[in-house]
Amino acid sequence: MTDDAIVIERMQSDHLPDVLRIEQASYPDPWSRASFSKELGSSPPSLAIVARCDVTVVGYVVAWLVLDEAHIGNVAVAPETRRQGIGRMMMEWLQDHAMEQGCMYSSLEVRDSNTAAKQLYTQLGYLTVGRRQQYYRNPREDAIVMVKTMK
Repeated sequence: MTDDAIVIERMQSDHLPDVLRIEQASYPDPWSRASFSKELGSSPPSLAIVARCDVTVVGYVVAWLVLDEAHIGNVAVAPETRRQGIGRMMMEWLQDHAMEQGCMYSSLEVRDSNTAAKQLYTQLGYLTVGRRQQYYRNPREDAIVMVKTMK
């Protein structure tokens, strides 16, 4: 899959079947349809985007832009399209949009065991600034708090 085959756009309700399929394949405690629908209806501060290849959603990000910060709430790429740069493309698109909106920082939490995500975020310039003990449930796990200063 080439970069020009991927389109990044705002999430719409017709994207939700693919988004939910990816969410359920990606997380032990997935967001519900209602959670995603709420984000679609609460703009701003919510910003939900998808990455599409043709008509199929292959990834998504949900973030909240509040004052000068973009907080990343949910990121996932379809298992069959991971390690092809889609997560990076979505995060870079989000960062560019957030900076256009006046954001100076970006923050997120990531499961301590999610080595691939932590590696991506580090490559994108995020620094580990803390740990939230037992932040995740099902299974219980610490969250690593990461922050990036955007230029």
